[in-house]
Amino acid sequence: MSQRPDPGTTSTSPDDGSATEPQRRRGLRSLPPPVLALLVLAVLVLVLVGLTRFAPQATSLQQAVAATPADTQRWSFTDWEAVRERLGVVGTDPADLEALLDDGYDADLTSRSGLVEAATLLDEVYGWSPLTADWEVLAQGTQGAVEVLRVPAGPDEDLYPGFADALSAAGYTAPSDPTSGVWAGGDDVVAALESSTGLQGAPQLAHVALLADDDLVLLSDNRAYLEDAVAGIGEGTDDAGVTDALDAVDAAGTPLSVALLTGSQACTELSMAEADPSDEEVGASLIAQAGDLDPLAGWAMAALDGDGAGDPEAGADVLVAMAFENEDQATDNATTRATLASGEAPGQGGTFPERFSVEETAVDGDVATLRLDPADGPFLSDLSEGPLLFAACR
Repeated sequence: MSQRPDPGTTSTSPDDGSATEPQRRRGLRSLPPPVLALLVLAVLVLVLVGLTRFAPQATSLQQAVAATPADTQRWSFTDWEAVRERLGVVGTDPADLEALLDDGYDADLTSRSGLVEAATLLDEVYGWSPLTADWEVLAQGTQGAVEVLRVPAGPDEDLYPGFADALSAAGYTAPSDPTSGVWAGGDDVVAALESSTGLQGAPQLAHVALLADDDLVLLSDNRAYLEDAVAGIGEGTDDAGVTDALDAVDAAGTPLSVALLTGSQACTELSMAEADPSDEEVGASLIAQAGDLDPLAGWAMAALDGDGAGDPEAGADVLVAMAFENEDQATDNATTRATLASGEAPGQGGTFPERFSVEETAVDGDVATLRLDPADGPFLSDLSEGPLLFAACR
């Protein structure tokens, strides 16, 4: 942290043989005490904000969303630290990484990650992976997509310089500050790494940004978008519906894996219009029988940590948070969607009760929540893509 500058000292100097008023050193100007105090306070606040711009965020999910570009419409979040703890993965060897990925897949806790397939390459070449990251979020916006990971350095001052050395050795072009800027690579760099190692990469590894001061690593296949993401780091979203859904998830427990959508994105992804014509007809009939259905202002589905920590076969609790325009809509939709959850699942096959049981339906302000107890299987990746239960637009 920057230290306050020395305000200098005062002295008396003879001029005509008599004492004169104290004078400050050249270049330093005296300010009235109240103004000086306010100036010092402002400087301290700016320094603290610069060092802890994500610290005010109370949870890992909030930190992750705050680190994404302002135009993000879809967030796919994985709390790797919490997943490792739940699965009992404590080591850092290749076997531990394999166990994390295999057990995480079986527990349906890795479906939101965009880096699972490239995890071994990350671990062996880049120096970080799901085994060492605190969390990961894939942020998809109107202009591009970026992966953001928090990789804490702790007391290891050589960690991010080591990352920089690895990028240089891999063929990336360094920025002026190796640990605070974008390393330009490209598809050719990733392809060369895949060829030389025999390991699978990922398109978003084309360009990498290291932000050592924030313990962040950012990745994107679009260099310009990545540079903009770095420049705007910490802006996050001001979408009220997203914030409401996010707060509901965090209030319910520790989210291990989360899909989070804006209202407009939910309208696109969760619309009945995305279903086959026959399924759309069945869905429309079920909705008409169930009751009112309003557009979503924000939507989230999260696997929550709870019972079963340390047991790779134990399923996580699931919370669905749906933000609406007002409390009346939230109340009506809580009832409607609980009714839909007891019937058929057009577009997916079978019924919803075959997939989960509804443990609780609640309304808090303009947010309706469903707490679900899932059956075995890829619940999050399956249900979050269904066109009926969480339909935002008909």
